[in-house]
Amino acid sequence: MRPLILTLLLCFALPAWAELDYRLEPRQIAEDTWLLEGSTDNFAQANGGNIVNIGFIVTGAGVVVIDTGPSRRYGEALRQAIARVTDKPVERVLLTHHHPDHVLGNQAFTDVPIQALAGTTELLRQQGNAMADNMYRLVGDWMRGTEVVLPGETVEPGVLEVGGHRLRLLGLGGHTGADLAILDETTGVLFAGDLVFYQRALTTPNSPGLDVWLDDLKTLEQLPWTLIVPGHGPVARNDAPFAQMRDYLGWLDSVMRQGAQKGADMNELMQVPIPERFAGVSLTRYELIRSVSHLYPRYAAERLRRVDR
Repeated sequence: MRPLILTLLLCFALPAWAELDYRLEPRQIAEDTWLLEGSTDNFAQANGGNIVNIGFIVTGAGVVVIDTGPSRRYGEALRQAIARVTDKPVERVLLTHHHPDHVLGNQAFTDVPIQALAGTTELLRQQGNAMADNMYRLVGDWMRGTEVVLPGETVEPGVLEVGGHRLRLLGLGGHTGADLAILDETTGVLFAGDLVFYQRALTTPNSPGLDVWLDDLKTLEQLPWTLIVPGHGPVARNDAPFAQMRDYLGWLDSVMRQGAQKGADMNELMQVPIPERFAGVSLTRYELIRSVSHLYPRYAAERLRRVDR
């Protein structure tokens, strides 16, 4: 009887397990350059955490992978997707920052150098396990077997020559304090990481300040790019992502600055009307609520004065 029960349980479980397929389809966006574009939704069991843009460049020396995705399963699917495009080996992985949707696929790439800014490695060391635990709660079985793997090598800002591609590495910090942007000067493709969100509201849990972020956008916009790959949202061949980011960051700053001047509490700011121009931007209310909780205490503290000084 027990073998029969076990067989029946497996019959019911296997179809559900088989459905956990990211079905990654790389799309060529420039010469030698491929993109796997994620949803602009929030983390959910329906998408397995696949809300991120992951790229790879097929160079003469091998494949350069930019970020590894939200889970071990995603990382393994990414390697399979790369193998469908080219028979060249993966040469290295470059991580743009430490957030879980960008780095929890690292387990699938432990046979190659995984590189990041020193600050990214330290943030992942400090926060990685907690972020992974949260991802397990958010997307469930998609995360089975996923563990945090730290980068093994540190990269510095500068120029990296790989197989005929000249990659300019920029060390910035507006999103997390340690953000790597990558401009392929050979093709003009700018992998902006989460310094740029487009048609999806930005996230702020580790931002050192919106002023820092705005300065980073100026740096990126002045580069000789021809195509922008945001961390989240569609690619663009014009400056629309930068314009939207500046507008949104400016609005967010004004909401909290004016709130602090009035002595408003967080709940009031979380309910402010969303401007019509952001109506088509995914998750604006959700991310406003989160950004107020992340950033407003700093704005409020700046308005406070000690009576003994």
